[in-house]
Amino acid sequence: MKNIRVGVMGIGFIGRLQVEALRRIGITDITTASRGGMEEARAKAEEMNIDKYYGCYEDLINDPDIDVIHICTPNTQHYAQAKAALLAGKHVLCEKPLTMTSEQAEDLIAIAEEKGLVHGVHFNIRYYPLMVHAKQMVENGEIGKVLAITGSYTQDWLLYETDYHWSVEKENAGNTKVVEDLGSHWFDLMEFIAGIKTKQVFADLATFFPIRKKPAKPVETFSGKLVDLEDTVDVEVSTEDYASVLIRFDNDARGCFTTSQSFAGRKNRCFFEIYGTKKALSWDEERPNELWVGCREEGNTIVMKDPCLLYESAQKYAAYPGGHNEGFNSATKQLFADMYDYILSGDYKKGVKPVFPTFESGLREAVIGEAIFESHTDEKWKDVT
Repeated sequence: MKNIRVGVMGIGFIGRLQVEALRRIGITDITTASRGGMEEARAKAEEMNIDKYYGCYEDLINDPDIDVIHICTPNTQHYAQAKAALLAGKHVLCEKPLTMTSEQAEDLIAIAEEKGLVHGVHFNIRYYPLMVHAKQMVENGEIGKVLAITGSYTQDWLLYETDYHWSVEKENAGNTKVVEDLGSHWFDLMEFIAGIKTKQVFADLATFFPIRKKPAKPVETFSGKLVDLEDTVDVEVSTEDYASVLIRFDNDARGCFTTSQSFAGRKNRCFFEIYGTKKALSWDEERPNELWVGCREEGNTIVMKDPCLLYESAQKYAAYPGGHNEGFNSATKQLFADMYDYILSGDYKKGVKPVFPTFESGLREAVIGEAIFESHTDEKWKDVT
């Protein structure tokens, strides 16, 4: 791939994953930035064999050599940083959630369109090969009309009160934590595969641990279980540890969704069941290379991730032969490949519609997230508008 200069803001778990994915598609001119100052930035850059780095995000955004900015920072910083990057003339790939409000997302879309810049959101779960295959099955009419969708997105890395991360803090996460972190992925994936829209929601949120013990030193995502937590401070937490949502879709289908990062044994389980008038589909991200197909008049089947078994639309996202598993990082690589092909081809200048999730997808999830929070607060069904 033709070289392009990329800046990655925030180099915790997701930032490092994105650096790895960029290198896998042939992009090597990478600059990173950390909010912890030059010493922290240098140490993390050296771990990834990166020569150029900054100790603050503003310097990265204002670097005239950078073409594309990747935003991997805490949620509440996304809007201001994405706006600054767009105004500086950079294409932007932002971690989800894109913004804290739908108005902020609309503002970013308007700026990007005015400046003719490419924009994307890291909804990488769409890019598992079997998700594209499932979408094609729905579009082909193989499962019939969608009647109901059920599912969950669960993890266990915040199971104990001694588990701590910046995302439990409202000033970093916003009004909701797990809904925006995991729920945004699930709703984006369901609308992508099923081709229907979330019309109304009725939500119940709960905080299992109103007090958490914050370590004296920063804790990166998923690493809390490995940290010595003797030196801690009690901190009040208002963000939710749990959410359940009843759903009405715009084709009159019904659904329900549960999410938590406090469910023991669930490491990273995005799960769904889509029930149609002909067949059903089910998938578990902890077994990402298997798609279950449910039938009434014949035996149920498992579709394995194998290019020769997939529809043509999904084959391009299966990089390895059958039996060679592909996971979360490969899905990110495939998203980046689509986005950077789009940038380098100049298709965005020709009015070609992108196939990857854009800021419009981020706006969609902001609207759904707002409706979920308002539904919980008011204890009423809320329209997703």
